[in-house]
Amino acid sequence: MKLWYRGCSLGLLLLLAGCGGADNGDAAPEAPAEEPEAEVVVEAPAPEPEPEVAPFDEPVAIEFAASLRTDRRLMVEGESNLPEGARLQIVVERELSGVRWQQRTTLQEGRFHAGPFGPGSGLPDGGYTITVNLPEASVQPLEVRRKIGQQGEHLSGPLVSTSRHGLGQVASVSRRFLVGSEPRRTDDRVEVEVLGVE
Repeated sequence: MKLWYRGCSLGLLLLLAGCGGADNGDAAPEAPAEEPEAEVVVEAPAPEPEPEVAPFDEPVAIEFAASLRTDRRLMVEGESNLPEGARLQIVVERELSGVRWQQRTTLQEGRFHAGPFGPGSGLPDGGYTITVNLPEASVQPLEVRRKIGQQGEHLSGPLVSTSRHGLGQVASVSRRFLVGSEPRRTDDRVEVEVLGVE
């Protein structure tokens, strides 16, 4: 009986070995080993060099005039040789009270305008100072900074000074105006223009 078990066991082993090891052509062909994907390297184009921009090389000039509208509010118009797109700030201050109105504007084709300034009820009679400022280069558009310099170092002339905040050079011009018919009493030698309603 032992022999019979051994014989059966041996036969069973041979049968199993024959099934697993023989290649009868029915087996699916082995898939080829996957090749690693080629790494694609895309080089960024070289940055274009910044165009050469001629620095602003003339003294800063800013001219402006003020006019009083029928509602007694003030309009300011002017022109400048500053670079196209320069950002300007216009400030109107009443001398008696120190009340201020301000507005930002942009130089277009050498000209700028701002307003109306003053309360809805109109400006009371009295003296006013109007100031046109070219703020620091850091708040100017890129094209303007390229011309005037990152710190305004290319600005020159009597209107140019160092910024109060130490942020480079700025430009500013102020004029005094009188609204109404009161005579202006002044001991200083500053020209004062009288504005009447247009």
